[in-house]
Amino acid sequence: MRKGFVHQVLAAALGGLCALALVAGLVALKFAGGKEKIRDRSWLVMDLYGSLPEYDAPGGVAGAVLGGGQTLQQALTGLEMARVDDRIAGVILKLSANFGAGAGKLQELRDAVHATRRAGKPVVGWADSMDRSTYWLAAACDTLLMPPTASMQLVGFSQSSLHLKNLLDRLGVKENLHKIKDYKAAAEMLQRADASPEAIENRQWMMKERWEMFVADLQADRGLSETRITELMQKALLTPAEAVEARLLDRLAYWDELEAALKGEDDERLRVVGLERYAQEKPAKLGLKGKKTVAVIHVHGMLGGRESRVDPLLGPMIGHETVCAQLRRARRDKDVAAIIFRVDSSGGEAVCSDLIGHEVEVTANVKPVVVSMVDAAASGGYGVSYRATKILALPATTTGSIGSISGKLNIGGLLDKLGVTGSDVTLGPNALMESDRRDYTAQEWALFTANHWREFNAWLADIAAHRGLDFAAAERLAHGRVWTGRQAKENRLIDDIGGLPRAIEVAKELARIPAGEKVTVAHYPEKKGLLESLTGDGGPDEGGDKSVALEAVGLAGWRTREALGETWRFMAGSSLMLAPAWAGD
Repeated sequence: MRKGFVHQVLAAALGGLCALALVAGLVALKFAGGKEKIRDRSWLVMDLYGSLPEYDAPGGVAGAVLGGGQTLQQALTGLEMARVDDRIAGVILKLSANFGAGAGKLQELRDAVHATRRAGKPVVGWADSMDRSTYWLAAACDTLLMPPTASMQLVGFSQSSLHLKNLLDRLGVKENLHKIKDYKAAAEMLQRADASPEAIENRQWMMKERWEMFVADLQADRGLSETRITELMQKALLTPAEAVEARLLDRLAYWDELEAALKGEDDERLRVVGLERYAQEKPAKLGLKGKKTVAVIHVHGMLGGRESRVDPLLGPMIGHETVCAQLRRARRDKDVAAIIFRVDSSGGEAVCSDLIGHEVEVTANVKPVVVSMVDAAASGGYGVSYRATKILALPATTTGSIGSISGKLNIGGLLDKLGVTGSDVTLGPNALMESDRRDYTAQEWALFTANHWREFNAWLADIAAHRGLDFAAAERLAHGRVWTGRQAKENRLIDDIGGLPRAIEVAKELARIPAGEKVTVAHYPEKKGLLESLTGDGGPDEGGDKSVALEAVGLAGWRTREALGETWRFMAGSSLMLAPAWAGD
C-alpha cells in the first residue's frame, strides 16, 4: 500500500471524526431551545447578503448542518407569508453590494416586494453599500435609506469573458472541440484568445434588453428618466448625501436610527424577526393552503450524473435519476393537480438533459407541467424545459443557447512537459479515438463531427415540433444564440412572462382549478431536518443522501478521489450543452 494513499485515508478519517463532532455540537445547539415566539407588530428583516441560490442544495448532513444560507424560495415564501400575517407590520430589506443574485432573481424579488406593498405592508430598504444590481432591487421599496458613510456605485452594463487558449498553448494542451455553432460562445474559453464577433453581437442584444428593463423600472419606481440615469452614471461613485439629492435615496440613517423610527411608541426596541426564524413558520397556518396541491420541483445547478449532489468543484449538480424520481412521485400523487418545474440551470451533460426532458414529457401527458425559468434555463437548461405543457420565464431570464459542444482535450503535450509517458495496446479500429494523449485523426474527426451534427439536428427538430416551429425557423433561433425571457417569448421559445406566482396561476388554469380557489404548494425535494439527515437515507428521490460517514468526509474537504474523478469525467464528457458564462450576468 502506498504511503501517500495511507496519509489520504488517515486525513479523511480524522476529518470525518472532526466533522461528526461538529455535527453533534450543532445538534445540541439546534435542539437546546424552542422557537422564539413572533410578537405582534414585528418587522420581518431579510438580510440579503452573499449568494442567493434558487433552492436548498441537494440534501445530506452538510446541507442540514451548514444550511448554505438563505435561498430565493425562502425569501419569496417569507414575503408571501408576511403579506397575510397580522403579526408582521412590514418588511426591512437589509442590502449590500455583496449580493450575488442574477437578473431573473432580482426581478422576481422586485415583483414580490411590489406585491407586498400592494397588500398594505410597507417595505423599507436599508443598505451599507450598493451597486447597480442591488439598487435595481432596492428601488422597488417604499423607502430607501443608507448611513452617511456608506458607498454607492452606479455604472453602466458590461459583460466579460475569460479565454484560456494562450495558457493551454503554453501548457501543451490542445482542444479538440466541435461546437454548434457560431454563437455557442461557451467553447470560446478554450478555442479563442478573444471573443468572436458573434459572441459580441449576442452580448450586445442581451445588454440592450436589460438596459431597457432597468431604465423602465427606475422610471416607474423613482421617477428617473433615462437621461438622468445616464448623467448619474457619469459620476459612477456617489456619496449617500449626493444620492439623496439625486432622489436615488430618501434619507440618511444609521441602523439604530431606522429602528428608532419604526418601533412602536410603547416598545423599548423594534420588534424584529429574521428570515431564517420566519422560515420555520408553516404557510398553511396562515391560510396559504387548499384542498388541491401544486407541486414545485426545483432544478438548480449544472446538469450531470445520476444523483443530485454537491460537486467539489462545480457546486450543485442536477442528477437525472433524482429529478425523474421527483417527477414520478408528483405524477403518481393523486393530491397533486399540477406541477411547476422550476429551472435555474445553464446546462451541462446532454444525456442528463434529455432523460429529464423525457420524464417531463411523460408527466405532461398525465397532468399539467409548467416550467418556471429563473436566472437561466439555457442550453441543457432549455433542453429539460421545452417538452412541458407551458413555459414561463422572467423578462431578464437567460434562455435559448440551443447548441452543443462536444470533443476532448489532448493533454499529451502537458504530460510530455511533466515527463509523463505512456504506451497503448489496441485491438480493433478507432481504439484510441477518445485518447486524451492525441488529437483526433482526420478520419476520426469526420466521423465525430458528422455524428455530432446528426444528434444536434435531431434535437433541434424535436424542439421545433414541440414549439410549433418549422426547422428553418428553429435553426434561426439556435446555434448557440442566447435570449432574454422577453426575446424568447417574441421568438416563441416560451409561452408567457412571469415568475412563480404567475406559473401557479397558469398551472391552476390548466388543471381547471378556479382562479379564486387556494391551493397548497408543495416543494420538491422536501427539505430534510438535521436528525433525519443523520439517521436516514433519502435515496435518489431526496437527492441521493449518503451515509453520515461519507457526508462527514465531504465536509472535511472533499478528499475522495471518486469526487474529483467524477468532476473530470463530467468536464471531459463527449457531449455538453452549456450556456456561455456571461449569459447569466
